[in-house]
Amino acid sequence: MRDLPFDTADPRLAAAAWTRIAEPGDAAAGLVRAAMGPGEALGWLTRAARSGPADAHRPPPQVQQQAPWLDARKWGACVGRWLPRLERLDIRRELGVLHELGGRLVIPEDDEWPGALDDLGTRVPAALWVRGGARLDSVERTVAVVGMRASTSYGEQVAAHLAIDLAEHGVAVVSGGAYGIDAAAHRGALSADGTTWAVLAGGVDRLYPVGNTALLEAVEATGVVLSEAPPGSVPSRYRFLERNRLIAALGAVCVVVEAAWRSGALSTARHAAELLRPVGVVPGAVTSMASVGCHRLLRETDAVCVTGAEDVLELLAPAGQHLTSDHAVQPGLLDDLDPFAARLLDAMPARGAAGPESIARAGGLSLVEVRSGLGRLELAGRVERHGSGWRRADAAGR
Repeated sequence: MRDLPFDTADPRLAAAAWTRIAEPGDAAAGLVRAAMGPGEALGWLTRAARSGPADAHRPPPQVQQQAPWLDARKWGACVGRWLPRLERLDIRRELGVLHELGGRLVIPEDDEWPGALDDLGTRVPAALWVRGGARLDSVERTVAVVGMRASTSYGEQVAAHLAIDLAEHGVAVVSGGAYGIDAAAHRGALSADGTTWAVLAGGVDRLYPVGNTALLEAVEATGVVLSEAPPGSVPSRYRFLERNRLIAALGAVCVVVEAAWRSGALSTARHAAELLRPVGVVPGAVTSMASVGCHRLLRETDAVCVTGAEDVLELLAPAGQHLTSDHAVQPGLLDDLDPFAARLLDAMPARGAAGPESIARAGGLSLVEVRSGLGRLELAGRVERHGSGWRRADAAGR
């Protein structure tokens, strides 16, 4: 095998090359990069390709120290997946495509790198291919909003309103750019002039699905469109499933709006739970097949029921931080009253005033009970004198 036509010691070129060599989520590739660094790991792989199977099937010493369980057979299978992609590899072509699109490559050494991805361990991406006007380090709080493609109008409305409310609280909405719930979440965030990120399964040069091209271009204009796969990569089913782990990692909270029994959104929720991210679930009608997966999560996992943005913000807040709900419940007429006082106040007319005798008849109480009870309610600020009678304090402005 000939030498690669670029400097394998360059950390940016090497990281980009690994996104072409290894499939997304390849833990063995992540292991060798972590043990040796992307440049040295790439140099080892090219030398192993020239030396033949004997060297290629023997893990480097640094890898053996970190993973003694990785025997020659397992390692040989991993290297066997990488070697064919070394032929005619020149990652500068993909970087040229990205440059023409106005994009950038973000690697773990960059300030912009989202540290939340490091929670993926050996399955962390080697690099991110990014298009968009926003920086990945420009937001402090992120929430993943996901769901099924064949969504209902109910699910799309919930996802959009949820995204709007989150955006108004300065939260970036992360989703997958797909039809259905993903698209509704992106549109909601955009309508509130918020930040939203779309994580693609294929290359960022192929905005997918094609029907969402205009939407993804709008996301790119104010947020980011990103992928761990280099330009030219086709969005396969396997890459969609691996893409879900990135959405889960990038969101500090994962919210599932609608999901059928086998929806891909359930895999995102599973990844989030494995990463110790809180999972919120929007319930639906018990007769709706679009919510079967949501109800399954609520029944079988530690997922939290979500009915609005305030529930998500509570999951997003640091432990112990108090949040004031935007939908505070109004105090009830009889709140904080003992049974007798509640009965007396309830016997008073909703509007206007009444004398003690009238109140006694309405409540089935004695005059002595009414007179003493009215005095206590007056001290509590719940009733007030009005002429020769009494009225509820909340009726004064009516």
